[in-house]
Amino acid sequence: METLAAAAPAGNFFPSFLFLACGTLVAALLGAAHRLGLFYQLMHKVDKASIQHGGENVAAVLRAHGVRFLFTLVGGHISPLLVACEKMGIRVVDTRHEVTAVFAADAVARLTGTVGVAAVTAGPGLTNTVTAMKNAQIAQSPVLLLGGAASTLLQNRGALQAIDQMSLFRPLCKFCASVRRVRDIVPTLRAAIAAAQSGTPGPVFVELPIDVLYPYYMVQKEMVPAKPPKGFMGRAVSWYLENYLANLFAGAWEPRPEGPLPLDIPQASPQQVQRCMEILSRAKRPLIVLGSQALLPPIPADRLRAAVETLGIPCFLGGMARGLLGRNHPLHIRQNRSAALKKADVVLLAGAVCDFRLSYGRVLSRSSKIIIVNRNRKEMLLNSDMFWKPQEAVQGDVASFVLKLVEGLKGQTWASDWTEELRQADRQKEQAFREKGLMPVAQHLNPVRVLQLVEETLPDNSILVVDGGDFVGTAAHLVQPRGPLCWLDPGAFGTLGVGAGFALGAKLCRPDAEVWCLFGDGAFGYSLIEFDTFVRHKIPVIALIGNDAGWTQISREQVPSLGSNVACGLAYTDYHKAAIGLGAQGLLLSREKEDQVVEVLHDAQKQCRDGHPVVVNILIGRTDFRDGSIAV
Repeated sequence: METLAAAAPAGNFFPSFLFLACGTLVAALLGAAHRLGLFYQLMHKVDKASIQHGGENVAAVLRAHGVRFLFTLVGGHISPLLVACEKMGIRVVDTRHEVTAVFAADAVARLTGTVGVAAVTAGPGLTNTVTAMKNAQIAQSPVLLLGGAASTLLQNRGALQAIDQMSLFRPLCKFCASVRRVRDIVPTLRAAIAAAQSGTPGPVFVELPIDVLYPYYMVQKEMVPAKPPKGFMGRAVSWYLENYLANLFAGAWEPRPEGPLPLDIPQASPQQVQRCMEILSRAKRPLIVLGSQALLPPIPADRLRAAVETLGIPCFLGGMARGLLGRNHPLHIRQNRSAALKKADVVLLAGAVCDFRLSYGRVLSRSSKIIIVNRNRKEMLLNSDMFWKPQEAVQGDVASFVLKLVEGLKGQTWASDWTEELRQADRQKEQAFREKGLMPVAQHLNPVRVLQLVEETLPDNSILVVDGGDFVGTAAHLVQPRGPLCWLDPGAFGTLGVGAGFALGAKLCRPDAEVWCLFGDGAFGYSLIEFDTFVRHKIPVIALIGNDAGWTQISREQVPSLGSNVACGLAYTDYHKAAIGLGAQGLLLSREKEDQVVEVLHDAQKQCRDGHPVVVNILIGRTDFRDGSIAV
């Protein structure tokens, strides 16, 4: 009995094992069929006669999202999408360096409140954009980068310009995807564009391998041998390639929704708004610091400006918020921010971050009540465990929050002597600048005086693009943007080389505006060749180069501390002549024309109105721009 009982399970083992093995085999076969796309191909056929290509799908999505400009540097990997965009009425603007294309897309994103788009070829084309994409990430600009790639079959096999692009861009982007089938182009792009604009905006990257962009017959020619191979292995490989091709194009041209997906924009809770209103209502010396996030959609700049004016609290403006209140508004305080923050009893940081720009929070008084609002929780609480502590930390859209505050604080007023005290400090600093502008210099022109005359010359419809160190730092104190979204700087990353790309995007978005670029001579080295782009595409902009023949901002610290000016010296180069060589207009401002600065600036404006990009090479003496002081 014991022997029979022990043997019984062994008798049932083989059928159970056979059933399990068969089940595993069937599951494996079904999984393989799914991965090979066999099930999808049963329901969605391949139109082998179609001459359509994936580039048309890309262009259709961009057009449905209101994209008007595509910035690029051409490459064979991305040719289909460039041609399709042109056919669909999207203006394709090709630059001389891929980084400029992304900077231009960044400017479009900032000025329009929608996504800016650049497309570049695979490998080195994409690696050339890394600095601009990181700049967009830190500046929170919704940029869509479309990148070419090697064929999906040839990736990791040593194809031309084939690298692991996804690993490169994942740390830089909110959303990264590689399209593997033509039918996935539309949904992937819609998701990417929505991600770029939702929450805290930022750059996104979509990789488009060459075989999802070109038409079926061209991909077939490259992928499948013209003569069927012989032998079992040859037939197996041929079948695999045919099936791979079919799966690549199955359902490619079926209609799909192409328009925008809903955006996710965080909002402050009513309870948070109420607590902040109570704090502000008890303030005697309130102060607002507005950062770039305040200018993000969905609230338009004019509504935010009206809200700030109604609130009546003096404010400092930074980043893209510069110019929000126009020129010389009584609530806009421009100088002595650190001292003002120490005196304030309530500070509203509206889109401003306690990073190096606010000395990591150390400029805030321990006795002040701090309200901070930001879409990004990590940024909002930056350094709060070290140098400062918020009374209320509100994660939500900045402009929407300000509008809710105004609604709840209607009729609230604050003592005018507080604003007058801050404005008096402004007037004292401005008087110091006027005195600096009259100081003689050993050679060349006084940069302070030049920038004061630029400030007097700028028209109301001007947009300022700034790219540089000393000259731009001085200009930040002396030259005022005329309105909201009229000042473009790189942002917290401090990137040099943004000038040409920002100017390109700005002029295309605002064709009726005068775009003025303020360059340091070091920074201009990155942008000079793009005057070829401006000439070819008929983009008239004015570039003012503060030419002091050096990387002066670095030299000023390096020489006294380390005793060497190594790598800091440049020359008083004839940048205006180089611009003429590229087909632009070039003007020189030197000591000999000290009394003709305004006339030369007017000449530049006339040339610009006639459709010419202009470079004004201004030979200046060196400035010392530290702690808000300027010494010539």
